Amino acid sequence: MVDVGQLVPDATFDLADGKRASVSDWRGKTLVLYFYPKDDTGGCTKEAQAFTALLPEFAAADAAVVGISKDSVASHTKFIGKYDLAVTLGSDGDGSLCAAFGVWVAKSMYGRSYMGIERTTFLIDKDGKIAQIWNKVKVPSHAESVLEAVRAFG
Repeated sequence: MVDVGQLVPDATFDLADGKRASVSDWRGKTLVLYFYPKDDTGGCTKEAQAFTALLPEFAAADAAVVGISKDSVASHTKFIGKYDLAVTLGSDGDGSLCAAFGVWVAKSMYGRSYMGIERTTFLIDKDGKIAQIWNKVKVPSHAESVLEAVRAFG
């Protein structure tokens, strides 16, 4: 589990365009790294659409936005195409990035326990340190709140 002020773990992951990336690739730039449970589900779609709509404003604030789930690159590609998403999506197929950030947690629904990604967003500064964390994110107005924090962070 990571906390505000810590250097971020530098695990690698696959991007939807087929390239490999690591969190350190964004060093020198503010990074919004958001973890979400699953492509093409209601909340995850709304979250990706909200970040996509605000991408020009994040870029104007010199911030990149990257969404991470355990879905495959093929799933991400289909998700991006279906909803015309512009946000960068990464696949953490082996779960190493989710584990490093502490977002792979025990969950329960309808009395059934299972492991899954807890919707969480990290604001990472240009030096690779965590500046802010949003845990158990509720999607409505979340992207706007993150943008406001990025602007205030400067």
